This record gives sequence, C-alpha cells and structure tokens, in this order.
Amino acid sequence: MPRNTQILLDNRPRGQASPDNFRLVVGDTPALRDGQVLVRHHYLSLDPYMRGRMNEGKSYAACQPLGEVMIGGTVGEVAESRHPAYAVGDKVVGMGGWQEWSVVDGDAPGMLRKVDTRHVPLSYYLGAVGMPGVTAWYGLVRIIDPRPGQTLVVSAASGAVGSAFGALAKARGCRVVGIAGGPDKCRYVTEELGFDACIDHRAHGDLAAMSKALKQACPDGIDGHFENVGGYILDAVLLRANAFARVALCGMIAGYDGQPLPLANPALILVNRMRIEGFIVSEHMEVWPEALAELGGLVASGRLRPRETIAQGLAAAPQAFLDLLQGRNFGKQLVKLI
Repeated sequence: MPRNTQILLDNRPRGQASPDNFRLVVGDTPALRDGQVLVRHHYLSLDPYMRGRMNEGKSYAACQPLGEVMIGGTVGEVAESRHPAYAVGDKVVGMGGWQEWSVVDGDAPGMLRKVDTRHVPLSYYLGAVGMPGVTAWYGLVRIIDPRPGQTLVVSAASGAVGSAFGALAKARGCRVVGIAGGPDKCRYVTEELGFDACIDHRAHGDLAAMSKALKQACPDGIDGHFENVGGYILDAVLLRANAFARVALCGMIAGYDGQPLPLANPALILVNRMRIEGFIVSEHMEVWPEALAELGGLVASGRLRPRETIAQGLAAAPQAFLDLLQGRNFGKQLVKLI
C-alpha cells in the first residue's frame, strides 16, 4: 500500500488561523478489508466552513478533532477496490480530507459517489457541480423562491457558491447583483457570469458606502439575498430590503475568527416582515439529485463558467486556505494532489 501524506489539525486558532495550526505527516495507508475502496485523490477542496470547524465550541457540526486529518471534500480515482460497486479507474467524489489517499467504506452513506467526467471536468464536482453549487441551489430555490423580474443580491459573488447562484438566478429571469472584492472579480462577475451589476466591497468598506452602492445597483429594492459574509454587508442589505424579502443565510465568514457579528438594525426584519433562514446543505440530501442535474446542464451549456484557483501539492494547502479566508483566491479554491 502507498505511503500517505496528510495534514492534521495540530492546535486550535486563537483569533486568526495560521500555518502553525497545522502539521504535515507521512504514514502508511492501511490494507483494504472487504467492502473498502482505496482512492487516490486528485484535488482537495478548500472551503470557508473549515475555519469554523477548527474552533472548539458549540456549532452546527462537531469541531475538527485535534491530531486528526483535516476534513475536506476530494475528487479522485479508485486505485484498488474490494467493493462490487466500484472498479479501478472509477472517478469518485467524497470527503477524503487533507491527504493524498483514503480508504473508504463503500457502503457508508454519503462518503463516496461515482461521477461522469465526459462533459464536466473532475474538479468541478468540488465546486459548481458539487457541494457549493448545491448550496447555491438550495438557498435560491427553497428559501428565496424568486419570481422573474425580482432583484437578488449575493455576497462573495465571484466564489464557488456565488457564481453558481448567479447562473441559477439568471436562468429564472431575475435581476442579479453581486458583491465581490476588487475590480477584477467584479468584471468577472458581470462580463463572464452575466450578473447585472457588481459592487466592489473594497471600495465600499462601511455601512454608509455599501448602502449607497446598493441603492444605486438595486433601484427597486432587494427581494432576495444570499449571505456568505455577514457584518456590515448584511446590515446594508437589510436597509434596502423590500417587504417580504427573503434571506438565505449560508456563511458568516466575517465572524469566523470568533468575534460576534451584531446586527445594526434588527427591527428592519420586523418592519419588512422578512424571512431569514440559515441552512446547512448536508442536511438536505434529498435535493442533491435535482440540483446537480440543473448545475451540470448549466456547465455543459456554457451558462455557468466557474473559475478555479489551484495550489500545487498538499503542503501548499494551509497557506491556500488562509488566503481563501482573506479573499485572495479567485473562484473555487482547490489543491492539486497529483
């Protein structure tokens, strides 16, 4: 069996995460037992939710244990199989974590899924046609539930979730406004993803400036919002929200370092009779087939053109992850492992 390079969570962050929180180790891969599959990972997904899991404390999911392989989605190829449903060479997506190889129980629910790479690149199953894409689909379809002509806003618009949200919303006839960091990302959002407008949060770095920018970009108000960031961006959206607006609350990256994120004017939720709902996409597995089918169609037809930032080699994962948290990546952040 191959030697396996892994990255473990060595200690918990105090404030901002740092490379010192991680530890790289090399060990033996265990021999397969009946029903198991050996997967060689090609790509590792890096996602903002991982920062929350590094903390110790109450959350929607168990915290990342110290001394164990960091959690993370992976795509790769079956290298050896002792399970009848998987053959050597099958391309698969799973939760293999921050490591080059994984031994997976082929019968474990949700741990491994075969994918078709004839029309969709393998790496896209970690982004546009994977968990981030389904996250966008669920927030849009099941929470915001838009009507043609309505105005929708999404923060972190150039990322894996935001880009999928834009394509899905435009397919439903909505006016879509993104919020992203920097002129290059805003150009990508409007020129390649087809958003109607994009606001550079780096040029509008406080509540007053963001509120003014949203007023210009959304002259008819905001009917639906997909929130990935929190903080003053959410406060500004609430100021422009129409009556009965809906907010899908997916991420609060502005508060992942443990600082509280108070709302400036929560009375607006009552005044506008708004619906704000947080969700975790892994709790809604029943929608994944429908969502993945639509997302795959958007990619295959060219209506969703996701971008990727790819770090090379597992040792690069910690710094790439920290860059992601600071918004230095462009589109979906991946680590290439082969």
